[in-house]
Amino acid sequence: MADALIHAIAIACLTLAALGCGYALFATFVVRRFKGGALPLATAFPTVAVLKPLRGAEPTLQANLQSFCDQDYPAAIQWLFGVHDADDAAAAIVEALIESRPGRDLELCITGGTAGSNPKVANLRGMQHRIRHDVVVIADSDIAVAPDYLQRTVAALEQPGVGAVTYLYRGVPQGGVRARLAAMAIDYYFLPNVLVGLALGLAKPCFGSTIALRRETLNAIGGFDAFREQLADDYAIGAAVRRLGMRVEIPPLVVEHSFNERTFAQLLRHELRWARTVRVADAAGYAGLVLTHPLPFAIAATLFGNIAFGITAIVASIACRLVLQRQVEHTLGTRSLGIWLGPMRDLLSFAIYCASFFVGVVSWRGHRFRVRSDGTLLPLGDHDS
Repeated sequence: MADALIHAIAIACLTLAALGCGYALFATFVVRRFKGGALPLATAFPTVAVLKPLRGAEPTLQANLQSFCDQDYPAAIQWLFGVHDADDAAAAIVEALIESRPGRDLELCITGGTAGSNPKVANLRGMQHRIRHDVVVIADSDIAVAPDYLQRTVAALEQPGVGAVTYLYRGVPQGGVRARLAAMAIDYYFLPNVLVGLALGLAKPCFGSTIALRRETLNAIGGFDAFREQLADDYAIGAAVRRLGMRVEIPPLVVEHSFNERTFAQLLRHELRWARTVRVADAAGYAGLVLTHPLPFAIAATLFGNIAFGITAIVASIACRLVLQRQVEHTLGTRSLGIWLGPMRDLLSFAIYCASFFVGVVSWRGHRFRVRSDGTLLPLGDHDS
């Protein structure tokens, strides 16, 4: 009886590994079809407000903010930088940015005391009453963009039926192995998974890398106040726009997301929060991501006694993931983040995936929260980021 059960488990693991290899090859095909790059430039130029919610001063913050300030856009732009208190290290960087660009409409907003368990959304709520322009662009602090970013974003937003514009992003590691592992999770897992979901009509995402929408649309969905308790605030904003009968456009342009993880503890905290966010946003789709992890199942099949087929599955799993990795690099025009790190990244991704079903506490830049069953947040206190 025990032998039969072990054999059945080994066969199940081999089946999942085979399905995972097939998925990797299908994802390779989908990524190959993705044509990233230049988008049409805007022909009309509404005024724009760029909102940047900040907390802390990551190493690339100054360069990231400069990329948003140095835009080739012929109409008025208002830049709002929000911090919860004046002692935040990001405030000094913003003040230097303002001083270096006299005559531009840059403003540091101290948003402390704004209610809401999601600190990013609380920051946005504190800036909302200062918005003066027609188009609102929100982007996380770890995103960098090209000088024509606003022109291309406005052009996408001006298409008929578009209520919001968002972008895929790729990882840019700023440091050693930990930062590279974090970037690999985005480039070799997140990005292909999203493209597959879009190709199959199963994904309806919206990303914190960019959310651009008209001011009237923001008001129609209830402003930022409607999302102040949500963990997956970016997804919730996109869903609210779709409920108005408009679509969220995802143009084939990929922005840069910098990674500065210094410790494995920091890497794990960040990735667990991302995993819980995705699970909250799409529980069924997240469960289906089990098929994106062939290597752990191939190893399990070997450990359960199916050695010959298990080793074959291990080799096939690594090879298929490597094919996908190479295709992502070719499509994005990026250098390899490390062939030798691939199996480690695969096993780490599976560990994060499994842990996300049991971990109910997430961290965001020093804040700790319990995630309720409805995806809202309960603040627990702070810790060292």
